[in-house]
Amino acid sequence: MPDLSQATLSLLPASVGRPTYNRSELTSGIVHFGVGGFHRAHQAMAIDRLLNAGLAKEWAICGVGLLPGDRRMADAFEDQDCLFTLVEKNADGTTKATVIGSIIDYIFAPDDPELLLQKLASPDTRLVTLTITEGGYNFDRVTGEFDFANPAVAADLVPGAVPTTAFGYIVEGLRRRKELGIEPFTVLSCDNIPSNGHMAHQVFTAFAQRKDPELGEFVANHVKFPNSMVDRITPVTAPADVELAKSLTGLDEAWPVVSEPFFQWVIEDSFTLGRPPLEEADVQFTADVLPYELMKLRLLNASHQGMCYFGYLSGYRFAHEAMADAVLSRFLRRYMDEEGTPTLPPVPGVDLENYKDVLIERFSNPHVKDTLARLCAESSDRIPKWLIPVVREQLAVGGQVKLSAAIVASWARYAEGVDEEGQAIEVVDPLKDELVPIAKTQRQNPLAFIENQNLFGDLAKNEIFASAYLEALTSMFDVGAHQTLVNITNGK
Repeated sequence: MPDLSQATLSLLPASVGRPTYNRSELTSGIVHFGVGGFHRAHQAMAIDRLLNAGLAKEWAICGVGLLPGDRRMADAFEDQDCLFTLVEKNADGTTKATVIGSIIDYIFAPDDPELLLQKLASPDTRLVTLTITEGGYNFDRVTGEFDFANPAVAADLVPGAVPTTAFGYIVEGLRRRKELGIEPFTVLSCDNIPSNGHMAHQVFTAFAQRKDPELGEFVANHVKFPNSMVDRITPVTAPADVELAKSLTGLDEAWPVVSEPFFQWVIEDSFTLGRPPLEEADVQFTADVLPYELMKLRLLNASHQGMCYFGYLSGYRFAHEAMADAVLSRFLRRYMDEEGTPTLPPVPGVDLENYKDVLIERFSNPHVKDTLARLCAESSDRIPKWLIPVVREQLAVGGQVKLSAAIVASWARYAEGVDEEGQAIEVVDPLKDELVPIAKTQRQNPLAFIENQNLFGDLAKNEIFASAYLEALTSMFDVGAHQTLVNITNGK
């Protein structure tokens, strides 16, 4: 089977979409940090749509990898001319395959740091985008302040150091532009963080100010960091997905990406050097992203947390399997209706009841095959940002928190690292070495997990929340996760 490359695009079946534009005529006006499945299934796809419409030729993408694990993407892109296949999986079992050509270059920074710095300083670069995960913004979970104690950050702050972090590279790129008299690029976060643009502004400015106070003032006052919200379920590419892509395209490739068909991207319209006309690719621009962001974080993302731990402990391994369980599905809808929705402001142009119906349908898509293990990962970077704000807002107005407390309890039970059959659970979390030992003590001290103030603040001392949490956790110890769900949904 031939390999996917620019030279083999002509071999694609007529049913497969492909670049209709001349990639050699493009300029990479976007530099993107963190080229994973999520970026390729939304931003790269959207730019590809524009290019196929004859638009945005100066807005192609140069991908960047900073971490050792990114070498795999560098190798794949080198062999495939930065092309990849996106397979959208519909709930009815049909698929749509498209070869995406909007990424025209990839820099693996550890091999050539100066090449990346030159790219960031180039006048052609007008937009830097980020999918570096929630933990990549390096802020303290309690104070929200930038963590200067991080060894990699501290190393980047040494005068004359060659950067290794996104902070080091982007700030040095901005410094060079300032010295050359080139306007700063816009920095656009696409990560699942509340007010992600404000957070990006805060952390990059903090780094720049520590590096050079004058440069810090420049970043604070002249660089724009728009807020954004992206919504598209993109599971980890499984071996079966690689084989599916091959069968659809007739070409071999190392790393296709799969996603659901749903796509929503909302961006604050605030850019320094212009922007691609993404509204022509179904992207919404607005003056205020916050209502859309809260809708997604507190309904979709928090519900994923409600599904994954209870689902895994109940014996399921995929999201669609868990959603086929009427008890778990009903629990999630009750969380959305009774606890998540009351904390939301009006969302312009969105019918929330329909949005929640569609969420249940999306979670239930049997062909996406999103793993519960993926949804259970990185919990300490997720629940404090997505679910705990719901708890605090509900407590402040005397609202219900029983379902949210049960979700936190399900995380605590999962974090013990052993399922109900006695089988080991691979807990994937940056705080694993701290949280798993704590979770293992909670049968003697049931509040041990939520007494972690870095994650939960003073919630262990809140009688309403602590009581609901203890009730759910004790029930899971006594009758198991699924029967606990049955009892909760039946009002027991």
